[in-house]
Amino acid sequence: MRCPYCDFEDTKVIDSRLSESKDAVRRRRECLSCGERFTTYERREPLRLTVVKRDGGREPFRREKLRAGLMKACTKRGIGEEEIEEIVDEIEAGLRERRRHEVTSRRIGEMALLRLRKLDMVAYMRFASVYRQYTDVDQFRSELVKLAGSNATNGR
Repeated sequence: MRCPYCDFEDTKVIDSRLSESKDAVRRRRECLSCGERFTTYERREPLRLTVVKRDGGREPFRREKLRAGLMKACTKRGIGEEEIEEIVDEIEAGLRERRRHEVTSRRIGEMALLRLRKLDMVAYMRFASVYRQYTDVDQFRSELVKLAGSNATNGR
């Protein structure tokens, strides 16, 4: 660790403890050359997620892209931005808990569908129609029949 005062490369740690927010280790250090004391914070670098797309391409995970897709699906459904943000938070947290750098777009889509299904069936169908790339009305109808059947068995 370089001293911020004299740029000497060697310091000693005087004290280490968890920061008040508990998201970092706070260390008090002393320069072995000039004797000045300073504080450093060590934080874990967040896991950088890469999305593997259907065509095999890769791109960084972007919360904004997921949020935009959910917002479109929930348009005029009386679903607040807070609820959508909560879904995005849940999905991102779930992806990070897996501790893998790569995630398929399919997995993200299925996680979103699972949450939308509990929230609002119309938003679910809107998202599913884009995500699953329905090409005709029969595919859409088939999904509706499956939903109606599962709702009947679930007592809804």
